[in-house]
Amino acid sequence: MTTPTASTISKSFYALIAGVGPGTGRAVALRFARAYPVVLLARKPESYEGIVAEIRRQGGEAVGVSADTSDAASVQSALEVVRREFAGKSDNGEGGKGLGLAVAVYNVGAGFGVKPFLETTVEELDASLAANARGLYNFAQATLPSLLESVPTSPHSPSLIISGATASVRGSARFGLFAAGKFAVRALGQSLAREFGPQGVHVAHVVLDGVIDIPRTKGYTVNEGKEDGKISADAIAESYWHLHTQHRSSFTHELDLRPYVEKF
Repeated sequence: MTTPTASTISKSFYALIAGVGPGTGRAVALRFARAYPVVLLARKPESYEGIVAEIRRQGGEAVGVSADTSDAASVQSALEVVRREFAGKSDNGEGGKGLGLAVAVYNVGAGFGVKPFLETTVEELDASLAANARGLYNFAQATLPSLLESVPTSPHSPSLIISGATASVRGSARFGLFAAGKFAVRALGQSLAREFGPQGVHVAHVVLDGVIDIPRTKGYTVNEGKEDGKISADAIAESYWHLHTQHRSSFTHELDLRPYVEKF
């Protein structure tokens, strides 16, 4: 991985990533930190503190902010911190660094569970919809105005990138609640792409179709244990970077990623 330097990191734009941890979120944060200062959002500080420290050791610039994306007030409070740190003047008049928002990544994962439908509860359904659909709604409401402001000057099309899953396109048996949330995210992402794409904001939804190779899944045997039978988190991050840097004459709205041996 290339180590960022002060000369390679943008002085005009920053990246915002919601849903960071030791897997995909970390990989995406590290990749975008090679080009931009990054803001990492997660519910708990322990989810982002180590990644912030890692980026800073590598010469990048990063801050972490605690936020629950299912709570609109929490998202707005977090974005106020971001405005004070990186963007223009905040609501209380304090000036930031004047950076524009180049890319916002919604990587929040919640509601995953394998459970017979008749054993589920409406509270579990509500939790999946809140973390997925409502969370993306709150995040998009908070970030799209800033992405639109960046359209005239950003070196790449300002981007809203959304992490999806197999359940975004296929409701498998006993995955009903997770699929309900992920289908809703995909639908909202399609609508946002059709509305804001013509205004210069690239909205992309990524179907992560397979088990991601992260610390939590190290002990999982998938695809008969074949090499690269899990999705590399670093490879996902590179695909997100590719989406962000696509020319506006050839936007990709939906990208599906899976290991070469994954059935689909």
